Amino acid sequence: MTVLVTGGAGYIGSHIVRAFGLAGLECVVVDDLSSGHREFVPADVTFVDASILDSEVVAKAMVEHEVDAVVHLAGFKYAGVSVQRPLHTYEQNVQGTVALLQAMHEAEVDKIVFSSSAAVYGTPDVDLVTEATATAPESPYGESKLIGEWLLRDAARAFPLHHTSLRYFNVVGSAVPDLYDTSPHNLFPLVIEALLEGRTPRINGADYPTADGTCERDYIHVADLADAHVVAARTLLAGEALEPVYNLGSGDGVSVRQIMTAVAQATGIAFEPEIADRRPGDPARIVASGDLAARDLDWTMRHSVEEMVRSAWQARQDHPVA
Repeated sequence: MTVLVTGGAGYIGSHIVRAFGLAGLECVVVDDLSSGHREFVPADVTFVDASILDSEVVAKAMVEHEVDAVVHLAGFKYAGVSVQRPLHTYEQNVQGTVALLQAMHEAEVDKIVFSSSAAVYGTPDVDLVTEATATAPESPYGESKLIGEWLLRDAARAFPLHHTSLRYFNVVGSAVPDLYDTSPHNLFPLVIEALLEGRTPRINGADYPTADGTCERDYIHVADLADAHVVAARTLLAGEALEPVYNLGSGDGVSVRQIMTAVAQATGIAFEPEIADRRPGDPARIVASGDLAARDLDWTMRHSVEEMVRSAWQARQDHPVA
């Protein structure tokens, strides 16, 4: 069995490619390297340097490598920046998904696992998000991910397509030393880069209605996320049905201040974070139940927050130049 992974040279995608390799499934990676890294893709994995917008190239790769299923992660992933770049976001995430589905249809590939996001929920008014929680995205990025889910649903009505969408929450950590998060917007790399440069990490808002006044988020280890993709793909490849969407969440909130404390302990660098104003649109708390994924995808939290932080720090330490 062969799985095509779009965005497989990125932080999350490369972890998923490694997980498929350990599970004995061959991968083909399609990535335009706009945010991914060629060195993140193992040398024995077929790599296609292309944009998913190029439907003909993608379809050709599927046929040539006898692809059986697709895991779709490619896209523009920065929610905050998407507000300033809405057209680019929709081009990459909506038109890109349309082009990918066209390529799949042409190549007669009918199974796909889609990388969705907690951003589809916006600012939920419930303590614990479930798949039944109303979607109300607040950024072009969140909207584009929700449209991606709709595209899969509608395509499946028109032609054979077996699909599921995995809504990620805050993905952190590293499973292997040579893979790490290089995003300029995510909390872990922001804190780590600040410490490496001798700056003091910053907390945006300490007056939220939470236990310590800082935002509470749902952090999941990238290795656990990757394993869930393997199970999802194998289930579809076996001809079994999955739910349209799953939340990959821990069910527990961890505050930004608690993350800062864990970073100080893992790095051995004592610091008192600076307190800045709130960022517009940041919900006080967003935490998800992973019960449905636990039932169907063997989803479980196998790593503690401390392990997440230590693995992220170690991987970044092993690569002094981002």
